[in-house]
Amino acid sequence: MAKVSLDRPSLIACPIAHNLSIFGDPWCLLILRDAHMGLTRFDEFHNSLGIAPSVLTKRLITLVEEGVLTKHRYSKQPPREEYLLTDAGQDILPILFMLREWGLTHRPCSEYDQRAIFVDSETSEEIQPVVIDKVTGVEIGKRAIQKKFK
Repeated sequence: MAKVSLDRPSLIACPIAHNLSIFGDPWCLLILRDAHMGLTRFDEFHNSLGIAPSVLTKRLITLVEEGVLTKHRYSKQPPREEYLLTDAGQDILPILFMLREWGLTHRPCSEYDQRAIFVDSETSEEIQPVVIDKVTGVEIGKRAIQKKFK
C-alpha cells in the first residue's frame, strides 16, 4: 500500500495527509466497516468483501500495526486468529457514518435504495449523523473555517 509522500511543507504537519496512508485505501475502510458490524475473523472479512486473501492479509497487518485492530488467537489447533477493534478503531465509526452520509447525499445511486439503515439500539430511530464542533456546538461545514498553527 502506497504511503503519502510528506515532503511538502503543507503536508508535514497535516494529520489528514498522515492518516491517508491507512484510510486512503478503500479496503482498510471496508474492513473497519465490517469490524464495526461484528465481523472478526479472516474468513468473515473475505466472504463479505470478496477481497483476494493476499490483499486482505496485508490490510489486516497494516490495521494491526497502526493500532486500529488487535489480533487475538482464539484457537491453538488449528491456529486461528480474530481481529478486534481497539479504542482507536472504535473512534473510526463516526467517520464511516459521515462518509456514508456524504455518499448518500452527493453520490446517489439506485443500489442505495436497497441499503441497510442503522438505528440507535435504545430508541430504534434511524441514525442521522452530523459533525458538531465540541466548543461552539455548531455543525461543522456551516461556518467558514481558517487554518492557524499552534
